[in-house]
Amino acid sequence: MNLKKYLMIGGAALTLGLSSCVGDLDLEPNDPNLVNPNDPDFKANTLAICYSGIACSGISGPGSSYVSGLDAGTSAYLRMIFTLNEFPTDEVVWLWSDSGVPEITACTWASNNGLLEGAYYRLVGHVAICNQFLANTADATDAETSEMRAEARVLRAYSYYNMLDLFGQSSFITEEAAVGEEPEQISRKDLYDWLEAELRDIVDNKLISENPVYGRVGLDGAEALLARLYLNAEVFSGTGAWDKCSERCENIIARHRGSGFQGSGLAEHYLYLFARDNNAYMPGGSNKAENEILFGISFDDTMTQSYGGPSFIIAATISNTHYMPRQIYGCSGEWSCIRGIKQMAEKFYGLDGDVRDDLWLRGIMPAGQNADGSWEAEDYSDEFKGFNEISWATAGGNAIVKFTGRTRNAAADGGWDMTMGSDGNWVCNFPATTFASTDQPIIRLADVYLMYTECYVNGGVGERQKALDYINVVRARAGAPAYGATDLTRKGIMDERSRELYLESVRRSDLVRNGMFVGPTQTVWQCKGSLENLEGTRIAAHYALYPIPAAVLAAQPDFKQNPGY
Repeated sequence: MNLKKYLMIGGAALTLGLSSCVGDLDLEPNDPNLVNPNDPDFKANTLAICYSGIACSGISGPGSSYVSGLDAGTSAYLRMIFTLNEFPTDEVVWLWSDSGVPEITACTWASNNGLLEGAYYRLVGHVAICNQFLANTADATDAETSEMRAEARVLRAYSYYNMLDLFGQSSFITEEAAVGEEPEQISRKDLYDWLEAELRDIVDNKLISENPVYGRVGLDGAEALLARLYLNAEVFSGTGAWDKCSERCENIIARHRGSGFQGSGLAEHYLYLFARDNNAYMPGGSNKAENEILFGISFDDTMTQSYGGPSFIIAATISNTHYMPRQIYGCSGEWSCIRGIKQMAEKFYGLDGDVRDDLWLRGIMPAGQNADGSWEAEDYSDEFKGFNEISWATAGGNAIVKFTGRTRNAAADGGWDMTMGSDGNWVCNFPATTFASTDQPIIRLADVYLMYTECYVNGGVGERQKALDYINVVRARAGAPAYGATDLTRKGIMDERSRELYLESVRRSDLVRNGMFVGPTQTVWQCKGSLENLEGTRIAAHYALYPIPAAVLAAQPDFKQNPGY
């Protein structure tokens, strides 16, 4: 099954109606072929909806959404995950005054925040989509359907993982529920236990392909999600699982050794992983030697249009106040609303050879051209230039670009498919499109290497030299000098995870897990506690979890709120 062939078909064939705010969704197909098991496209169409439910907001184009009352772009699945995991951290800020977003950025949210409500509904809605597929294929026993069912279970597990991480307690229901049965609220510990058992069953019994078709999740993605669950086990369940995480990391790394950068399985070039043609590095992608993206979501500028995902990240990080021509990033929009903060810039100080910030622009560019018609040189210095003013005009800070719509240089020398024209300007051999064809990584092999090192640093499991070797292969690929044994500290691993994984929607979880987000050892960064405070302040401990939205509690009075709200 070629996923992209079915994404638009499947996404357009289903209407979704909420029977209650957190209850199971009533899924009513418009196309009779979708509910006809004799139709040859039945299974492919319905599985595609499980994937497109993460990629797209709705069924009728990028402006549609099955979550009512919230902008379709704002409520896109991956955009919600990005918003809740990046904006309240020491990496970036959101400059626009969109409803609910400043409170997320400043860590001052409350249970009536509309974004939190939208995120909750989006996640339980996706669970319902996966449940429907699993219910409709429950009696199938053939090998193809069994594997498709395993994929749907992993995709559902990803949504339940996000509920576990963001909200702790969750509305819970599976495909085995009777028709009309209401979901129950499950505790954080019980949801952790269910997820562990679910993913272990899929991985250890090899129910899912080790060599998936492009765009579909396979064994690597399922086991990487299990490793990430174990990495956060102490937060999620109260008991650490560092040894289990370390073991899962070793399994994944062993399957990739022998190819790629220095035989690690990593891609040779870091920034290629976030480019228009990064599908080569996806599961089932054409560059199998460097399939670093273990779990990713496919996007296409015509078939999977969304104002979330990479389309959102690219447009939001390009800044017209920094005079960044959108064409050289393969994007037709430049929103200028995401900016890197001082603490993010500081992580790269002294690392002049590190390629991971090569696309950044820092400070404010000149307001006009020079007398000879040329622009002044772009500022690529490793210094944070500061915000222009506290009133949050779209000026100042660092334009922190990572995802792009560029394509790789055919020579594969680390450059881009661009040539210098006779007029001295760059000619881009790729289109500037409204919607990105850049796929979005969910978990990468580099993350797995860093997980192993953290298991040694924080959990005391694994081998010291191996932990050092693993973090250093990630740093070597980036062009950063090797860590020594004295760098294997909590701060050392956290700084490296930020340098490697920024804008990949894991930073909040990392900070919480390491006691840096709230509590007696929390750190402070710009705008924490208040957008008006460019020094930042401490926040209360209950912000380690988001609240159960007020609308959810109103719809389900038996549900309990998280402490502190």
